[in-house]
Amino acid sequence: MGRQLIYVIAAICAAMTIILFLILTAEPVTNAGGSAHPIFAGMRIGGDGLARLEHIGSLGYAFQALLLSLIVAFATLGVSEKHRTPRLRAYMIAALIFSLFILWQMVSSHLNFIATGETTYFMGFPTPTAWAMYGVWLGGIPLVLIYTLGFRQFIYTDEDQAEFEKLVAESAAEGQETDNNPEEAR
Repeated sequence: MGRQLIYVIAAICAAMTIILFLILTAEPVTNAGGSAHPIFAGMRIGGDGLARLEHIGSLGYAFQALLLSLIVAFATLGVSEKHRTPRLRAYMIAALIFSLFILWQMVSSHLNFIATGETTYFMGFPTPTAWAMYGVWLGGIPLVLIYTLGFRQFIYTDEDQAEFEKLVAESAAEGQETDNNPEEAR
């Protein structure tokens, strides 16, 4: 995985840029911003949700999926190359799949609601909203677990600590030599 990860990140960013350009240049949908409410001044009634999402819905989903991929890629980039093992890669891919599953549930339940006008409720919210409220933050938990439970294995190993302590000892020894010989310090 080594140095090629930066190219994966660059490709994700390029794809996100293209998607944003496609969204910005998409033809506007009639009443995309809704229309005036007949009774309450200043209130708007939403337009046709499926029509609004017809051209940009899949682009929005792809953008969010790429954003989740970018988060996992950046988290992986934060791990030293020597610790980016196949096991870490598997954990990161599993974390991404979990986040993508939550995104898919949120989007598909919203599209189902728009198409049918019916929804179920979960913990006081319509299902699409519940996926957004509870699922989005829950999707980051695997990355937190990988970092905390795998800290000594992937982030800062015992070997890293021994190397650090050796550098500190060498630095302290050099500092004492400099203190004893002020002429050398100049």
